[in-house]
Amino acid sequence: MELLHSNILGSGMPLIVLHGFLGMSDNWKTLGKKYADQGFEVHLIDQRNHGRSFWSDVFDYPTMAKDLLHYMDSKNLDEAIVLGHSMGGKTAMQLACTRTERVSKLLVADIAPRHYPPHHQYILEALEALPLAQLQSRTEADEALAKDLDNWGIRQFLLKNLYWKSPGEFGLRINLGVLKTKMQEIGEPLPEAMIYEGPTLFLRGGASDYIADEDLPLIRHHFPQAKLITLDGAGHWLHAEQPEAFLESSLDFMKS
Repeated sequence: MELLHSNILGSGMPLIVLHGFLGMSDNWKTLGKKYADQGFEVHLIDQRNHGRSFWSDVFDYPTMAKDLLHYMDSKNLDEAIVLGHSMGGKTAMQLACTRTERVSKLLVADIAPRHYPPHHQYILEALEALPLAQLQSRTEADEALAKDLDNWGIRQFLLKNLYWKSPGEFGLRINLGVLKTKMQEIGEPLPEAMIYEGPTLFLRGGASDYIADEDLPLIRHHFPQAKLITLDGAGHWLHAEQPEAFLESSLDFMKS
């Protein structure tokens, strides 16, 4: 079984951090260093088909939870605090519910355990349209993406996936082909019977619609100890938009 790529920072209580869809471990490096400064051994993970981890035609939450379990076994982590954003939050939920004894605390950033309809097609199509072989710089890539995506922040997030595949030719660190065909899997809900009774914190952006008030009964069905904190004014990428507030809320929970 292939091993997920990670960047490990600091020492102390193990903390696993899982990025969202089309993200990578590098997105969490700044916060990861701050967690490490607070006495955690931080494992910033690239999930399959993302970042520097392996590519596979299989892409679903039960499999990604098994990837994580295999990673923990390989690093001799009997248990860890697990923090996941968006898609990573669903992987974290799946692991916590199936292997409760391996997750000491669960933090979920701006995703609920419900079904989400596919809504990233336009982003994947914009990335697919990039003329990677012709691009000479990131500026050119940004200009090409801007034809389909007018949000500068989203473009910068996506362009972190760009790298020099060979001299003079860019590549992408995401497996676009598989991710495009597995859109339905990304929105799958947590199975109804799954429950994690350990300490759980959900963090949501006040300006995001990913966790609505009507999701709270479902959250508490799966996670009876769940607490919810709203970061006012933050959108879906709440950890990037309000890093200090996110850090403070998450540390209060992890250290309590």
